[in-house]
Amino acid sequence: MTRKPSRPTAAAPADDRGVVLLSGGNPQIPKGHGDAPVQAYIAALQDWKQAVVRRMDELIVETVPEVHKAVKWNSPLYGVDGTTWFLGIHVMTRYVKVAFFNGKSLDPMPPVDSKTANARYLHVSEKEPLDESAFVAWVKAASAIPGEKM
Repeated sequence: MTRKPSRPTAAAPADDRGVVLLSGGNPQIPKGHGDAPVQAYIAALQDWKQAVVRRMDELIVETVPEVHKAVKWNSPLYGVDGTTWFLGIHVMTRYVKVAFFNGKSLDPMPPVDSKTANARYLHVSEKEPLDESAFVAWVKAASAIPGEKM
């Protein structure tokens, strides 16, 4: 069977800083472990999303001082052992999506359900700002249970 060659896809445009923004304004950041790639991700965000994700990162570090960080699939991940992850952040057009990978084990659970068996989400937008006390409670609880391998 002969396959037709695929049509080339247009590369995502770079913003005025040279950052390639994917759908929803999510920056294209190379995979990497540690704080540096996460800070590069945050620096590449635009507008209110940058302030929200920066504050989330600060709260996570304050709540879990030994946290391990990485960027995979253009999303910051947070874990306690460097091989499993309890939380991930992804920027959408109108909100920042926080995935608690074992969120169905949390009490109370984060508000947004997932098609994934154990995950729950928190959506933060300009109209629905971050509830820092609830976020910190979820981060503390999520970091105390086994994370997901990715």
